[in-house]
Amino acid sequence: MKRTLRYLAGPAVTAAVVGMATVSYAAPAKAPHDTVTKAGATRVAAAPAWKARAATTVKPTARKNAPAPRIVTPGEQVTAAPGFRLWLTAEGEHWTVPTFPEPQFRSVVDGNIDPNTPGVSLQSETNTNRAYLSGLYYGGKGTASTVEIQTQTGTVHGKLIELPGHPGWGVWYATTHLEPDDDPVDFVSQVTVRDTEGRIYAQLMTR
Repeated sequence: MKRTLRYLAGPAVTAAVVGMATVSYAAPAKAPHDTVTKAGATRVAAAPAWKARAATTVKPTARKNAPAPRIVTPGEQVTAAPGFRLWLTAEGEHWTVPTFPEPQFRSVVDGNIDPNTPGVSLQSETNTNRAYLSGLYYGGKGTASTVEIQTQTGTVHGKLIELPGHPGWGVWYATTHLEPDDDPVDFVSQVTVRDTEGRIYAQLMTR
């Protein structure tokens, strides 16, 4: 059985991949609606005044039935898969995986992340046929709602957990099958957390 552990995070964080130093990086979230907004502004300017006034009262609303993170109490354990457990404290993320049952920890208070800048981190651990993925998300605008992970085998939809009281950060997690020819080191290429309106809350691109 082989075990590969990978950590990726935001700016100023160094990751370790099977004992080798790797640069960590994260990309800020960008609103993907600039073109639509400008086109909409042109149409409003050309419309009658009463229509323009009506248009200014329209505000973006959350998608109907948009999912929300699961709220957990400090120390409450969430079982993502047999042997893959996660729990949160005010200090950060804790987790175990089947190939490494000792608790591991990712801090949100050690200065390695900027909670005011949108970011996502990644812990990727694999065995012979399974990948256990998780990480922090933080600093985005709006309310985090969903997470999509781009892997060598396709798009994986994960889940979100947060502590009560809107702390400004949370943890995403997912598991997926690992094919024999998949590269466990570069298995994940992108992690995108979206808000309740479908916009990018925070994003990580690993290559």
